[in-house]
Amino acid sequence: MSGPLQGMKFVEFVGIGPGPFAAMLLSDLGAEVIRIDRISASGNGIARPVEFDFAARGRSNIALDLKDPAAIELVLDLIAQADGLVEGFRPGVMERLGLGPDVCLERNPALAYGRLTGWGQTGPLAMTAGHDLTYLALTGVLNAIGRPGQAPVAPINLVGDFAGGSLFLVIGLLAAVHSARLSGQGQVVDSAIVDGVNLLALPLAGLIGAGIHDGARGENLLDGGAPHYDSYICADGRYLAIAPIEGKFRRELLTGLGFDPDGFPDVGDKRNWPEARRLLAARIAERSRDDWAVVFAESDACAAPVLDFDEAAAHSHAQARAAYVDVGGHRQPAPAPRFSHTPPDLPTPPQARGAGYDALSSWGISRARISQLQAVGAKG
Repeated sequence: MSGPLQGMKFVEFVGIGPGPFAAMLLSDLGAEVIRIDRISASGNGIARPVEFDFAARGRSNIALDLKDPAAIELVLDLIAQADGLVEGFRPGVMERLGLGPDVCLERNPALAYGRLTGWGQTGPLAMTAGHDLTYLALTGVLNAIGRPGQAPVAPINLVGDFAGGSLFLVIGLLAAVHSARLSGQGQVVDSAIVDGVNLLALPLAGLIGAGIHDGARGENLLDGGAPHYDSYICADGRYLAIAPIEGKFRRELLTGLGFDPDGFPDVGDKRNWPEARRLLAARIAERSRDDWAVVFAESDACAAPVLDFDEAAAHSHAQARAAYVDVGGHRQPAPAPRFSHTPPDLPTPPQARGAGYDALSSWGISRARISQLQAVGAKG
């Protein structure tokens, strides 16, 4: 392993969505992460062949029966050596397994015990099920996404699960590890997706407070309401995105589109938005998306072709940045961010359930004990 987190160790309890992605981020940056999986399939999440479970990359997978005292003792032996732990079950599940924070911190007082849930460990919704869309709904964020007079739009599950959930858990875990290295005292990191999403919305809250974002859904500067911050259909049915918020960038866009910037409706006045939108839509519809992409290539017009995922991977900027890597024969986004002194290794492919028992050797587990675990796993 290499990368800025080289030497750190984490134990991950396999769950769905944001927990595995958080563990993947740690692994991508060089931490050694061992996955504790169920012996049999859980049926949770979106089923797919393991080779396409990209968020499982880079870690060893061992399958255990966590109702077996011997398995619990093994897990505690691993936790005793770990810097941190990642679990994403409902509150109380880990405690019922005998692996709650009190037990684990007794075995390893410096442990960063990471808990990732939708609603958090406390509160009236803590024990209820949820998914990205429901978390966004209760934070106010979902209500802000969409077109005027239409239903809110589900923004895939990037904002809640992975930004509000995974990223904030990783930040919390690394902060807790740092604190433990200074004080010797571990702690529980209670990472709730709703808390993360609330914080992500802080800049928008500032715009609302200042009266800048003051309209209904889809009627504001950054939500597609402004004519100069939206996507427009081109002659070929594909789209061009424009976002020149600042005047100097807007002049460059208008010039590229063939308008006289001084004679174009002033979009600083919302009363001019309908006419500005009409003019922009008509002009952009005259040429193909790729024609406009050539016009605005490497300009400051803040205009870009709306690409699909295959086109994005082939784009010259992505190619120059080596933004995608081959992992197990499949194109995947590369680890991020980039490090000048400690670049991480290429991630290894996702492992099938129970395929990584050999990794226990580096955690000081004897070969005889590993063989016993493999035998139990094979029966499952």
